[in-house]
Order: sequence, then structure tokens, then C-alpha cells
Amino acid sequence: MPAVTSGRVLVTGANGYIAVWVVRYLLERGFSVRGSVRSKSKGTYLSDYFNSYGDKFEIAVVDDITQEDAFDAAAEGVDAILHIASPVILEAGDPDEVIVPAVKGTESILKSALKHRTTVKRVIITSSTASVITPPVVRAEPRVFDERDWNEYSLEHVREKGRAANGLDKYCASKVLAERAGWDFYTRAKAEVAAAGGGGGELGWDLVTLMMPFVFGPAIHEAPTLDKFNGTARTWYDHVVKGDLWGVPADTNVYDGRIALIGNDPSHGYEFVDVRDFAESEVLSLVTPAAGDERLIISGPTYTWQEFTDAARRYSDKIPAIDTPYTDVSSLKYPVRYNCEKAQRILGVKSRSLEESTKDSLEDFKARGWV
Repeated sequence: MPAVTSGRVLVTGANGYIAVWVVRYLLERGFSVRGSVRSKSKGTYLSDYFNSYGDKFEIAVVDDITQEDAFDAAAEGVDAILHIASPVILEAGDPDEVIVPAVKGTESILKSALKHRTTVKRVIITSSTASVITPPVVRAEPRVFDERDWNEYSLEHVREKGRAANGLDKYCASKVLAERAGWDFYTRAKAEVAAAGGGGGELGWDLVTLMMPFVFGPAIHEAPTLDKFNGTARTWYDHVVKGDLWGVPADTNVYDGRIALIGNDPSHGYEFVDVRDFAESEVLSLVTPAAGDERLIISGPTYTWQEFTDAARRYSDKIPAIDTPYTDVSSLKYPVRYNCEKAQRILGVKSRSLEESTKDSLEDFKARGWV
């Protein structure tokens, strides 16, 4: 399919940490943007923040993304859809609390894209490397993952354990099932349209899915107070600015949501992507013809919390030293790495350094009075 280089783009979950950056970059490139949010009140901040763009930015309220026709009105007349809205629930009891809205939300946006296939040219679904990796705890050796991989372990774990499965695996299973639902829907829709022969037998739009690891970096979404600031950006703040590793012993060998998310093993390094680089990748996936029909992993530098802390202490004397004994960086193991060659080749993705991401995050927090 040809690239979408102009027109109107629907961004779902537009008030989220990643999505606000995506909306900003789209507007800066000259696109018009319709941002969906769950309530009118959640759109007030966005309308004020993007006020200078006038009628090129508008809000659409979609209060329940699991409804079959949830996005029908929001998708009307748009040239592309960036589906970023998805639940992040790490402490679900019933796995369906996180799986059902993730899967149904994906199916709902694609059903709306199908209804509006005369105008929609590309749909981009934001997934996660949670749909790709096999968790380190069930592997003896480090491993490099790419777009051919799927997280079968979390699916099986949740099937076997049900409510007793750990929260992170429930979340991972939701990402796997939602992304697969997207590709399955797309494959069926192409076949059905071809069989019917309508519109020349062409679906009219193609599909891209993007997967990312931990996302850090400065925030521009609504967070008037620290208690309203959450997600991975809050994780970074707690660990680096507050020096809080939640008291989890460094040698704890338990695979649960907290330990897996914070990467607490002092002998291990991890990967992250700056929120601005991932947002830019969303836009590049829209304007690049060759991105169509691709799964793409977007990742950036490696890190340990010690490296983030050391960098932060170069820009603020208020950053505490981490009291956990970290090993020398030269002896680190990387249980999970990502081969991002395909995304780099197709999109020309560039990554900000750990140093730049740290510096800019601290400047953001200082401006908010949080450092």
C-alpha cells in the first residue's frame, strides 16, 4: 500500500503517555488528528495542549472500546488509524479482566476500519515485546528475539493456572492474543473482500504492528500531581529519583510483575526505548510504504538502574545513590535482547542515548517541581 503522508489520522487512547507524543508528532508533520478518549473530561487537557492547531485536532469520546461498533463514528472519514489504547493491568484476578478488553478493543477498531475501507489506508496496532519474549525465568540462557517470535509460555501459563497465574503473564497473554487477533482478522478480511470482488477485490488498507520493551523518557500527557503519574515513566521516577526498588532483594528468584518490570537483578542488563523515539516510529510506520504488513520491534539502548542513576546524578545532586550492590557493567548479562534490524532497515529508526533520555526526564521532573 502507498504511504499515508497527509490527511486525518485517528489515534486511540490519545491521552496516554505514548499517544500524546504521537499526536504531537503527527500535528507537527501537518496531519489532522482525531484523538479518542474514554470521556469528555479526559479530552480537556488535550484540547488545551493542542489548541494552537485549531480544527486540525479534535476529540472523539469512545467510552467502551470492547463494543463491536465502538469506533465506527470515530473512524469515519479518516485516512489511517493508530490503535494505541489497551489496558495495562498487572494485578488482574480473572485473566479475562485484561485479555477481553485487549482482544475486543483490537477487533473493534479493525471492524470499524473494514466498514470505512474506502478511506482508511493503513492501521497500526501498538503491541509490546510482551507478545514476543519467553520470560528469562524459564530459559537457562540469554536469547535474542525478533519479529518471528511469539510468547507461547505466558499463554500456556495462563491457560494452566487461570486466576492463580501471575499478573505479568496475564498481561503478556493479553498482548499476544490481541496482536494475533489483529493479524487473524486482517487475513480473514482480505480473503473475504477478495472473494466478494467488491472494490476490485482489495481490502483498501494494510496492517502494521509495533512492539516495544520498557518505555522511558519525558512526559507531556496530563499528570498534574505525582500521584496521577503512573506507568513506566513513574517506575523510572521511583527507581531513579527516589532510589526505590520496592525493597525486593537483588537475589530474589521470583517471577512476578514487580521484579520482571523493574529488572532488579544486579547482574542483568535490559533494553528500553525513549518515548519520543517510539512515537516517531509510529509516525514513520504510517508514512513509509514498506512498513505495510509488517511486525516491527522498536527498541533502543541497554540499561541498568545503576546506569540511569549514575547519569541522573550528573544532572542533579538530589538523586540518591542506589543502595543495592550492582555489579560492574562489563560483567552484565542480558537475558533478553532484541534484533531490531528490520525496523531500522524499513523505518530508519534512530535511538536517543540513555544519557539524553535521563537528562530530559530530569528536566521534565524539575519543571514539575518533583525533583
